[in-house]
Amino acid sequence: MTKSSIQDQCIFITGASRGIGKAIALHFGRLDAKVVLFARNDREIKNLEKQICHEGGQALAIEGDVSNYEDLRRAIELSQKHFSNIDILLNNAGLIEPIEPLASSDPEAWGKVIDVNLKGVYHAIRACLPHMIDRRKGTIINLSSGAAYRALEGWSHYCASKAAVLSITRSVHEEYQSKGVTVVGLSPGTVATHMQDAIKESGLNPVSQLLPTDHIPPEWVAKAVEYLCIEGAKEYAGQDFTLKTPEERKKAGLPK
Repeated sequence: MTKSSIQDQCIFITGASRGIGKAIALHFGRLDAKVVLFARNDREIKNLEKQICHEGGQALAIEGDVSNYEDLRRAIELSQKHFSNIDILLNNAGLIEPIEPLASSDPEAWGKVIDVNLKGVYHAIRACLPHMIDRRKGTIINLSSGAAYRALEGWSHYCASKAAVLSITRSVHEEYQSKGVTVVGLSPGTVATHMQDAIKESGLNPVSQLLPTDHIPPEWVAKAVEYLCIEGAKEYAGQDFTLKTPEERKKAGLPK
């Protein structure tokens, strides 16, 4: 893996203001990529834009909500005007709250998780895909989860959304692999971000009982994204690449 492989590539990151998205943005900025930061928190992404540029990188902050298709369509258009093309789409934005049993869940809040985690992925891909098809070139990475494969108490909305995202990964691969578009899922396991606070507080299911040392740092996820962009996406196209096994961690240049 070399820095030059990522240099001047444009990556569009949803949910870029904190956690995994922020770690990926900083990592790719230091690899001399062109980084587009998309999130609802305008102040946080503008501060992140300044940080990346201060470190010698290139970044563009665009405020918007992934659950609104027009926000993403506009953001993709602005990104192309600013950086010419989008080479990598990183669908990272996600919600897990409120964590609660289905029978007592709030329908509006439950639906919001679907709007962000599932429809947000669709919106970003729909806005970006025609341009990738025209160029016959593009990589799409969808943040996945073990919840796509396993039901967990209190997570009905999250599990459903992640299972659906896995299906989108498979569908886009089936439809567009012959048109130069590579799509892959990334299932990192539990990551040390703000999301763990809500999970811990809920006290529901085994994930809430994990210790802080059980979670990987978000910087590991950034390294895995780098690996997928350089070589791994082709091998794992149409499926999830997981960081739960020593073999996959080694491929991504991470500790076992």
